[in-house]
Amino acid sequence: MKRQSGFSLLEILVAMAIMAILGGVMVIKFAGKTQEANLIKIKTDIKAIESALIQYSADNFMYPTTEQGLEALEKKPTSRPEPKNYSHQGYIKLGLDPWGNAYQYSYPGEFGEYDIYSLGMDGEEGGEGMAVDIGNWNADEVLRAFKTGEQQ
Repeated sequence: MKRQSGFSLLEILVAMAIMAILGGVMVIKFAGKTQEANLIKIKTDIKAIESALIQYSADNFMYPTTEQGLEALEKKPTSRPEPKNYSHQGYIKLGLDPWGNAYQYSYPGEFGEYDIYSLGMDGEEGGEGMAVDIGNWNADEVLRAFKTGEQQ
C-alpha cells in the first residue's frame, strides 16, 4: 500500500492562524505610512520643481508667468515673454501629485516669489487634514504636523 502525503487539516489551520497574526501586526505597524509617504513625495517633487525653476531663471533671467505655468519647464512657451535661452531638452518632466492631480504654480505667488503646490487629497483649494494645500511655503510644517499626530 502507498501512503498518501500532504498536510492535515490541523496543520493548515495552524499555518493560517500564524499568517493572520503576522498580517495583523504588519497592518498595525504600517498604518498611516502611505499618507506620510504621500507628503514626502510632494515635498520632494516641489524641491525638484524649484530646482528646475532656478535653472530656467538662470538661463532666461526670468521665471515663467502664471499663465505659462509649470508646463514651461517641459516645453518652450510660445506666449510672451518668450524665453531667449531655453534649454533644448526642457528642465524637468512633470509628474502628478500622489492623488493624480497636476501641481499648481503661481508667479508672483501669494506666499513668496513663486508658489508651487498640490491641492491635497480633495483636489480643491483650501481644506484641512490630508485635503490641505501643500506648497513650498508649508510642506515642512504639514509633514511635521502629520508625524506628531496633529493632522490626520
